[in-house]
Amino acid sequence: MNTGKVSNEFLKNRIFSKLQIKRKDVLLGPGIGRDCSVLEFGDELCIISSDPITGAVSRIGYIGVHICCNDIATTGAEVIGVTLTILAPPSTAMSEIEQAVIDAEYAARELGIDILGGHTEITDSVTKMVICLTAVGKVSRQNLVSFTNAKAGDDIVITKKAGMEGTAILAHDREDLLKRYLPEDIIKNAQSYMGNISVLKEGRIASDFGVHGMHDATEGGILGAIWETSEAMGKGVEIQIAKIPVAPETKAICSFFNIDPLKLISSGCMVIVSPNGPALVEALNDNGIEAAVIGKVIDVKDKWLITEKGRVEIMPPEADHLYKALQYEKNT
Repeated sequence: MNTGKVSNEFLKNRIFSKLQIKRKDVLLGPGIGRDCSVLEFGDELCIISSDPITGAVSRIGYIGVHICCNDIATTGAEVIGVTLTILAPPSTAMSEIEQAVIDAEYAARELGIDILGGHTEITDSVTKMVICLTAVGKVSRQNLVSFTNAKAGDDIVITKKAGMEGTAILAHDREDLLKRYLPEDIIKNAQSYMGNISVLKEGRIASDFGVHGMHDATEGGILGAIWETSEAMGKGVEIQIAKIPVAPETKAICSFFNIDPLKLISSGCMVIVSPNGPALVEALNDNGIEAAVIGKVIDVKDKWLITEKGRVEIMPPEADHLYKALQYEKNT
């Protein structure tokens, strides 16, 4: 099997098909394009999401907290905190584990949330440190954001730029390689993108604005997130490739590794389905968040990318191109 998330086809046919929701207080369980589960807890809904960090080496605690909380933000919920599990091989220095926790707590302070607990273990079952997080949030029923309201004609908006998380990871973890070929300012600018991987701010703004769904672009990049958004809506999409913003640093690093920035892990880039995309973009811009309308929801379930050469079908996400870049480095 390929490195990275298993395919959506495998999830649908071999994993989700084995699972049944048995309790009435579970309002939303696992599914393609669903970032979170939703539980009924009296007057409020409890939102839960889990994520591992496996592709990065530097600042994994910081990245993990933000990535896991991003999923909660897609529902319009307030994040309360995260649990943190650390699995480290015997060769790990205690200072490395300590640093992962320091970085996680730094991110938690940025977001105003708590580290709720977890587990720390040394095991020869892993060859490098792996962390897994579960985030918990809450939201009132009337404020829950869901793709069930999506309609044909809705605009598809994205925030920030495609591939920023992957760009930052590669600039940190492959700095020694990149600095032999790329200007120092490009690498430093790319590393700074690590400070832009949270979507909690845009999640709150979009929720208050009134939107028909949100999805954080993680593994599989912006194209993978759009494909999953389409699946979650049960509707098709038409995306203008020329309108998807990509930073020059991302273009430079992706060109070096011969990877596609639109298929590079993109936490910090939120896909938002809105009945009024231009007005939402204006609201986001007024709050210091870059955003762009990149396409439309359509009635048929086709997923189209409009390019200079015509319409190209958006395919289900495969292994994230971050892993291709890591493999490239090993072979040079």
